[in-house]
Order: sequence, then C-alpha cells, then structure tokens
Amino acid sequence: MKPRGYSHAISVTGNHQTIYIGGQNAADKNRGLVGKGSLKKQTEQVLINIEKILEESDAKLEHVVKFNIYLVQGQDPQEGFQVFQEKWGDNPNYPIITVLFVAGLGNPDWLVEIDAMAIIPE
Repeated sequence: MKPRGYSHAISVTGNHQTIYIGGQNAADKNRGLVGKGSLKKQTEQVLINIEKILEESDAKLEHVVKFNIYLVQGQDPQEGFQVFQEKWGDNPNYPIITVLFVAGLGNPDWLVEIDAMAIIPE
C-alpha cells in the first residue's frame, strides 16, 4: 500500500551532510509556551523551531527525511498532521514519520515534541 503524507523508506547515497535535530517543543524565542492546550498551535511552533535550526545549516524543511513525533496521550494526531500537510505543501518527497503516544513530556503543558533528521546533498 502506498502511504499518503509520508514514506515507508528513504535511501540516501553519495556525499551529503546529515543534521540531527533533538526534540523540539512549542517554546518561542523567549522560552515561553506557544499554544497552551492546542496541539495545532504547538505543532506549528515546533515546526517553526525546526525550520530555524535547519536554516542555520542552510537547509529547509524539505530536506528532512525522518520525523519522530511524541504526542501526549489523548491528543488527536489529525490536528498535528494537518499542520504538517500545510507546511509540506505539494512536495511529493514525504519524510518517514513515526508517531508515539507518551504519558507526558518535560513540561505538563507540552502536548507534542518532535525530533528530526535532515539530509543535505553536498
């Protein structure tokens, strides 16, 4: 079955730079929580944070090949997935995505944490 919105596998060969991004939460540049109680708003901020980290390495969201998404139990993953679809746009090269439900995260107000791996051709 061909998946919709993600890939089953990605193969990378040749010269490239790999960027590993640790778990990001919905903190803004002043370390304040964005979107308390809203998975959608928190996911938007997490992806903004990931994009900023990628920019520091001259990369873009489209270079991400793997996302691990940690959702607090009880959250509707479709809310977050809608944000991914909007951000990803028409790019047909979907990343690999793993979604895990967890009992909690480092702050009781965090609803989502996302880490990522990106590949940049050299």
